[in-house]
Amino acid sequence: MPAPTDPAAKRAYELDRAHVFHSWSAQGALDPMVVTRAEGSYVWDGDGNKYLDFSSQLVNTNIGHQHPKVVAAIKAQADKLCTISPSYANDARSEAARLIVERAPEGLNKVFFTNGGAEAVENAVRMARLHTGRQKVLSTYRSYHGATTTAINLTGDPRRWPNEFGNAGFVHFFGPFLYRSPFHATTEAEESARALEHLEQIIAFEGPGTIAAIILETIPGTAGIMPPPPGYLAGVRELCDRHGIMFIADEVMSGFGRTGAWFAVDHYDVTPDLITFAKGVNSGYVPLGGVIISDAIATTFDERVYPGGLTYSGHPLACAAAVGTIEAMAEEGIVEHAAEMGERVIGPRLREMAERHPVIGEVRGLGVFWALDLVVDRDTKEPLAPYGGSSPAMGELLGAAKKAGLLLFNNYHRIHVVPPCTISEAELEDGLAILDEVLSLADAHTTSGAVVTAS
Repeated sequence: MPAPTDPAAKRAYELDRAHVFHSWSAQGALDPMVVTRAEGSYVWDGDGNKYLDFSSQLVNTNIGHQHPKVVAAIKAQADKLCTISPSYANDARSEAARLIVERAPEGLNKVFFTNGGAEAVENAVRMARLHTGRQKVLSTYRSYHGATTTAINLTGDPRRWPNEFGNAGFVHFFGPFLYRSPFHATTEAEESARALEHLEQIIAFEGPGTIAAIILETIPGTAGIMPPPPGYLAGVRELCDRHGIMFIADEVMSGFGRTGAWFAVDHYDVTPDLITFAKGVNSGYVPLGGVIISDAIATTFDERVYPGGLTYSGHPLACAAAVGTIEAMAEEGIVEHAAEMGERVIGPRLREMAERHPVIGEVRGLGVFWALDLVVDRDTKEPLAPYGGSSPAMGELLGAAKKAGLLLFNNYHRIHVVPPCTISEAELEDGLAILDEVLSLADAHTTSGAVVTAS
């Protein structure tokens, strides 16, 4: 796309291309859209075009863009205390910690604050290793845990491949995923049982006494939004308890309303030993993440120094934004709204689309956390784009959606429908109508070759 015509936006574009080094990108091919402002569920580009944000940026603006209560909280904090060393107490950090643990499962009463999700994972793993005196950590292949050294090695997706440098102690296994089951299961019950049997074998073969933790995204996010089958997380909890292994729930993407609950573990009645969070805790208005710590692990460091820290741990501006976010979500019923929109609007509309669009192999999700698994052929489940890559069909679909004013989140052959938790029903219907229309372009790339006409 050409550079924006607005002089200020054009300068931002030119300076970006001259000096900014972007993540996860080949720099020479980049052509970033300049965003000049945002509000609620919308963003505007440098030419004044308005886009409905069905991506929540990186699935983090749970409370929407520029929520006035969060902006006001940041401004008020900036007026009295912009920054302070983590060694001092301050009201913003203390109150943020209180609000977070009040919403966490019982028995997790301490918070270690970080700057984001990857650092939260790094520190959760460190805590588990020090608490148990063990080294190994198990994680699934279909996962993403962050881009720092430990987090990227725990990650299962292809972003791990160029970042592995012989780091010891990381073991991957297959989690449950009935639609593309590695266990030849035909029901959710079979998938859960066989996935747990597989994990139990991995534990036995790796040596239970060597394993510090199992880390799972409660509902894998970037890897495909795959809610675990009933009984699976409880089974993982039982295996961990049996072998003295810590259970880390990665809720960086799924926490703080995204699934229609404060934490995704709330859907499964499971209590982890550690919970990592970031993103939705303050919608990314100021970088913030952290680890919610069980009493047993926290006690390990009552007399023993915890060998970890960050200059900006519990940064006042970030914590004030978290306080503003959590209070607004509670006062305005935003978590409940996300649950209702998923159950009453998003889920039914996506399933109805699947009846007409042969490109949709499966619809899955809850709250405002959904995925469309797009396929060339429903019988073979051949994906519309290869694992770790894209395809002309996906590019055509995404380009058409953007031209129609809809920003989508995609990963390989999937479209993730992940708007803000605050999105209105009317805005959802507008975005879903655009998605419905552009899916017809992808239908042409299937073996069926056309949309099925509704009766």
